[in-house]
Amino acid sequence: MEFGILSIVPPIVAIVLSLITKEVITSLLFGILAGGLIFTGGDLIAAFESVFGLMGQKLGDNSLMVMFLALLGSLVMVMNMAGGSFAYGQWASKKIKSKPAAKLATVALGMLIFIDDYFNCLTVGAVMKPITDENKISRAKLAHMIDSTAAPVCIIAPISSWAASVIAIIGDTGVENPMNKFLGTIPLNAYALLTLILMIYFAFSKTELFNMEKYERNDTSIMVSDEKLGYSHSDNGKVVDLVLPIVTLIGVTVLMMLRTGGYFADPSIGMGAGFGDADVNLSLVIGSVVAITLAFIMYIPRKLLTFRQFMDGIIEGIKSMISAIVILTLAWTIGGITSDAYLNTGGYIAGVIQESTMPMWILPSIIFIVACFLSFSTGTAWGTFGILVPIIVPILVHMNHMHYLEMVLAAIFSGSVFGDHCSPISDTTILSSAGAGCDHIIHVSSQIPYAVITAVASITGFLVAGVTGMNMLVVPVGLVVMFIIVVIAQKITLNKLGKA
Repeated sequence: MEFGILSIVPPIVAIVLSLITKEVITSLLFGILAGGLIFTGGDLIAAFESVFGLMGQKLGDNSLMVMFLALLGSLVMVMNMAGGSFAYGQWASKKIKSKPAAKLATVALGMLIFIDDYFNCLTVGAVMKPITDENKISRAKLAHMIDSTAAPVCIIAPISSWAASVIAIIGDTGVENPMNKFLGTIPLNAYALLTLILMIYFAFSKTELFNMEKYERNDTSIMVSDEKLGYSHSDNGKVVDLVLPIVTLIGVTVLMMLRTGGYFADPSIGMGAGFGDADVNLSLVIGSVVAITLAFIMYIPRKLLTFRQFMDGIIEGIKSMISAIVILTLAWTIGGITSDAYLNTGGYIAGVIQESTMPMWILPSIIFIVACFLSFSTGTAWGTFGILVPIIVPILVHMNHMHYLEMVLAAIFSGSVFGDHCSPISDTTILSSAGAGCDHIIHVSSQIPYAVITAVASITGFLVAGVTGMNMLVVPVGLVVMFIIVVIAQKITLNKLGKA
C-alpha cells in the first residue's frame, strides 16, 4: 500500500509531542500507535498487534545491544562502588584544572573513538563524567560533546562501521571504486566537519548558546534517577581501577570486531573490511563481559568490594540503564513503523525528490535539506543514506552528471548525520543522554541551536559550491557563515541572560 503524506505522521507526532511535553517515552508510544493506526486503516486491535509485534521483533533483533547496555551499566556501577571513578576524578582534578581543558579532553577522546558511534557515546560518557563534574561542566554540555563527536566522527573515518556501510551502499549502485568515492566525500562533508570545528571552538569559548549557557551557570540537566546513587564507594580505589577495565573494554571490543569481521581468518581482506563486516554488538558484549570479569578479579581480592556488594552493583547497574533501554526500544520501533515494510516514510520523501525537476547546481543543497528532514524524522542516519544513495546515484548516472557525485554523496551523508545527531528519537542522541547522565529532552533542546546553526552554514556551503562548481568551497564558506551566526547568537545569549 502507498500511504503518501500520511507516512510522515508518526515521526512528526513523536517529535512534536516530545518537544511539547518534555516526556519522550509517552511521545514515542503515541507516534508508534499513530503509525499502527495508519498502517491498519484505523483498526485499533490490528494496530496493537502490528506495533507490539514489531516492538518484540526489534527488541529481539537488537538483543545484543540491550545486553551491552545492561553490562555497561553494571561495569560503570561496580567501578564507581570500588572507588575507581572517585579516584580518577581526584587525579584528573590535579591534571585538568580548567573548563577548557576538560572540554578539550572530552572532545579529543570522542574523536579518538571513531570505530562505532554506540561505542563512542557510552565509553566517552563513562570516562569523562567525573572530570567534567569536577570542572563544573553541565551534563547537558557533556551530552552535547559526546553526541557531537559520535556520528560526525564515524562518517568521516575511513575505518569505521559507518564507512563500511556507506561504501557497501555506494558499491551496490554500480559505481566503480566506491572506497575512493567515499574518501572524496570526506573534505566535502560540511555538517560533520563543521560540527567538530564548532566543538573545538566552544571548548575555549566562555559563552555557550541560549539554554546551554543557562545550564552551564546552574546545572539542572542531570538525570535525577541516575544521580540517586544509593551506594557508598570504597576510599581505597585507585585510578587503575577505572582505567584498566575501560581500556580492556575498548581493546577486547576492537579485537573482537576484527575477529567477527574475518580479519584474523584472512588478513588479506584488510582491517577496513574487517571492521566493516564486524558484528559490532556481539563484540561490545564480549568486551563488556571480559571487562567485568577483570573488575571482579581486581576488586574482590583487594577487598574494595565484597562478593555480595559486587553482585548488588551488577543489578543496580542494570537498573540504571532501564530508561535508556526502554527509549531505545521505542526508537527502534518507530524506525520500523516508518520503514519500507510498513509506511515507507523514506521512500515517499525520496520519491518527491525524484519526481521534481530542478537545476543541478541547487541539487546538493536540496538533497542536504531532504536528508536532514528524513533523518530527523526517522532518527536514523543509516536508514537515510540507505534510502537516498540508491535513488540519487542512478539519477546522476541517467542525467550524465557524475561529476556531481562526490558533492551529492557528501550532502546526503551530511544531512543524514544531522538527524542522527539531534533528533529526539535517534539512538545516538538517546545513548549520549544516557552516557552523560543527562535528562534526554534537555539534551535535545539545548543541543538543537548548535545543530541548526551548523546545518544552515552547511546549506550555504553546498549552495555556493553548486553555483560556482568549486567543490572545495563547501567547508570554507560554511565555516565563515557558521562563525558569523555563532558570534551573533552569543551576543543574543549574553543580552538575554546577562554576564555570569
